[in-house]
Amino acid sequence: MNDRTAPPLLVTGATGVLGREVLRSARATGRPVRALTRRTGLPADADTHWHTGDLTAGTGLDAAFAGADAVIHCASDPRHPENDLPAFRHLLDAARRAGVRHVVNVSIVGVDLIPLKYYRIKLRGEQLLGASGLGWTNLRATQFPQLLDGMLGPLARLPLVPMVSRTPVQPVHPAEVAARLVELALGEPAGHAPDFAGPETRLATDLAADWLRSTGRRRPVLPLHLPGRAGRALRAGALTAPQNAYGTRTWAEFLAGK
Repeated sequence: MNDRTAPPLLVTGATGVLGREVLRSARATGRPVRALTRRTGLPADADTHWHTGDLTAGTGLDAAFAGADAVIHCASDPRHPENDLPAFRHLLDAARRAGVRHVVNVSIVGVDLIPLKYYRIKLRGEQLLGASGLGWTNLRATQFPQLLDGMLGPLARLPLVPMVSRTPVQPVHPAEVAARLVELALGEPAGHAPDFAGPETRLATDLAADWLRSTGRRRPVLPLHLPGRAGRALRAGALTAPQNAYGTRTWAEFLAGK
């Protein structure tokens, strides 16, 4: 398909780990693609119409949303999660003003089971989307390998590398999640789509040991018991969806690609 006359797809958080992959998948459809980011001074791109806007402040949105067929919402701020809900409300308001047909949101497997602040905020975002009156689809995915990679870099400076004990995880490559998000965006609103998880379930401590070996660091992994409800949920597999192992790229392949 190569239809430049079709209404555009809009991607928020377009310069993030997932957003960049969503742009690649969206461009491959041949549809017009728009990208929303807070950054300025981005180079011109013949395949993407870039818009500068701030979801948290609600500024610069209408031009990006006008005429868009579907919005794929990848923007998030884990360092300042309190910004995510105002940003989501501004996104939904802009989508309603523009008459957007379909809003596709990416969330996290386990947001309804793990009582951590960021997860509660992501769950509240899902609830706002469901009550928005817009056509919507919500896709929960498991963790990206880049997340664990980013955690382990600083931790590996310590003599022992701490990692939560007895916690199964199921990393999924963001490119595969991106392809699924674009597929969903082009279809009809589906509500809660089936979770999207990586191909293998491994203990977090084992992934950390793999990472240390692959980077040539000689450090032992220190298993840490996380107490409370969050710890119990993690050990029970709340971060995983073994029945939805749609991804194909493994942790070992990610490490080899580094």
